Amino acid sequence: MSWSAKATAHGAKINYETTQAIKIDAAFDNGEPMSNAQVTVYSPQDPSTPWLQGTTDEKGSFVFAPDRSQPGEWAVQVRQAGHGDLITISMGEDQSATENTADSQVMSIQSTNDSFTPIQIVVMSVAVIWGFVGTALYFAQGTKQAK
Repeated sequence: MSWSAKATAHGAKINYETTQAIKIDAAFDNGEPMSNAQVTVYSPQDPSTPWLQGTTDEKGSFVFAPDRSQPGEWAVQVRQAGHGDLITISMGEDQSATENTADSQVMSIQSTNDSFTPIQIVVMSVAVIWGFVGTALYFAQGTKQAK
């Protein structure tokens, strides 16, 4: 008994588009790359809805090509284990990034654990104090009921 099978080849179609990409390099303050960190990109037209989501590679890099029809402020947020930052990249009418650090448009995101605004410091201080007061009142109430 012999078996015969007809082998068929599948065709492939590859399309490409030439774009002006932006590369993000994310690292912690100590220089360690933020590998596999969550990246969220927001467009100027709808800054409250993610336009693109992804993760950085092992070296903390992420590349994306913004929509050329949407000039304005593009926001890029990188987060990992509670650390991260948000940067904005201005894309002008001429489609070039105006906040680049080099001609290759490499951006650097650093963890900002030590750069809180005065309002953030006040809110965090009040929250910590309120936590101590609330905890003390909770335990004080428990000892009064036990008597």
